[in-house]
Amino acid sequence: MTQRQPVAVVTGASRGIGRAIAEHFSAQGHAVIGTSRSAPGAGAAPPGVEMMQCDVTDAAQVDELFASVRRRHGRLHVLVNNAAIAGGAPFGSDAEAEEWGPMLATNLTGTWACCRAARELLVDGEGRIVNISSILGLRGVADQLAYAASKHGVIGLTRSLAHALGPRGITANAVCPGWVATEMALGRLEDLGLTQAQAAALTPTGRFSEATEVAALVGFLASRAAANITGQALSIDGGALA
Repeated sequence: MTQRQPVAVVTGASRGIGRAIAEHFSAQGHAVIGTSRSAPGAGAAPPGVEMMQCDVTDAAQVDELFASVRRRHGRLHVLVNNAAIAGGAPFGSDAEAEEWGPMLATNLTGTWACCRAARELLVDGEGRIVNISSILGLRGVADQLAYAASKHGVIGLTRSLAHALGPRGITANAVCPGWVATEMALGRLEDLGLTQAQAAALTPTGRFSEATEVAALVGFLASRAAANITGQALSIDGGALA
């Protein structure tokens, strides 16, 4: 009997870390559905990846995403919740108040909504959830209260999912990147008035992670070799939290 092709969904797959993750699973032979908040432009899809529009803060769009997966594949092996927004503002400022709702809605509630919509599709004994958190899910920063709160929440959600889904043989883990060489990270550095070299010098390895390295860690957590790893928050940060 021929084994059926495994299926993966990667949210926020149009660029950066999400794109690298989608490409990784495609290269490993998965049928990959990637999402982006806006309609994918021509040629925007990573190689071998089918792109769909899905704003994870929109319940109807999330439901339609997984209804489409059900209609076309009938099952799901890997869910990677990567869709997120970043930012920062001083505590007590108007900008901080304005970003709180959208950031929690995207980074935390959107992750929960996708996990909930996918739960019945995930294959017993094989299903994997990998949520992309951040090293700011493991520490605090004075001017990124909303972002840090959302990413801490992702880790708490992940640990609870490990308990909720463990009896079905489904694992849930979080990956916590530090600085990664992506367009979003470089934009954030500009906001902070830092160069990449200055930020990299704060880590023991003296460099940023590559998006492909984050993708490889996600791929490992989704593999059979990681079948008994669940409820964990794994950093890939060049030793920044060491």
